[in-house]
Amino acid sequence: MNEFELDESPAFPPLFHEEVAGPGVDPFTKAISSAIIGCDPGLIIHQIEPHRLRAAIVLAPETSLEDAMAMVFATSLGFADALGALAPPEVGVHFDWPADLRVNGARCGEIHAAASDTMADQEPDWLVIGLDVPIFPIADAGEPGEIPDNTTLTEEGCGEISSNRLLESWARHSLVWINTWMSEGMAPLHADWRSRAYSMGEEITVTLQGQPHTGTFVGIDEKGGLLLRIDDETTLLPLSQMLEMR
Repeated sequence: MNEFELDESPAFPPLFHEEVAGPGVDPFTKAISSAIIGCDPGLIIHQIEPHRLRAAIVLAPETSLEDAMAMVFATSLGFADALGALAPPEVGVHFDWPADLRVNGARCGEIHAAASDTMADQEPDWLVIGLDVPIFPIADAGEPGEIPDNTTLTEEGCGEISSNRLLESWARHSLVWINTWMSEGMAPLHADWRSRAYSMGEEITVTLQGQPHTGTFVGIDEKGGLLLRIDDETTLLPLSQMLEMR
């Protein structure tokens, strides 16, 4: 049984400070509103429900948006490391580009991103990264495994993991990857993310800003953009195209 009701509040690294979203409030949307108003960077807004973990971090990157989008990889890798530290050893985490999370091969949550500016060469005032992970199947979702490409942590043997511990572990491991990016650049994030990439070399469909793109997943460029072979041409889809407007 998940311990979210019995567990102590999550403990975050010193650079982060928390706020609990109210009932029915989307932490990602609230984090964007807080960033627009002018909150301090490092704010984590979260909401832990019986069936779902949602959280968002407000960042203030001092670089171009194109480079700052590395935070999507940092937080994705942070989730993989966090679950790896808490889950049984046979549980595997992989990624769909740009930011879908897979556990044991099936979709199990995603990373969201929004920024004050969508121009790749401009320095945004803020960048918000959100995490959304299903814990239990919702009541009307049918039997477990009914939709084979979607799963929950409970269905993958992770139901005993405390949601609060997973949240604080995600924040801690994400911070490690952020510090790695600051000291070593994108290369280590690129290498680790690529090693966990799902469907590399296969035909995929990616929808960005309402527009579907179908082709062969060739790889990712040095900024994390998708290299997609469509017919005889390779198209680059920048990671910044995943940004959401709320």
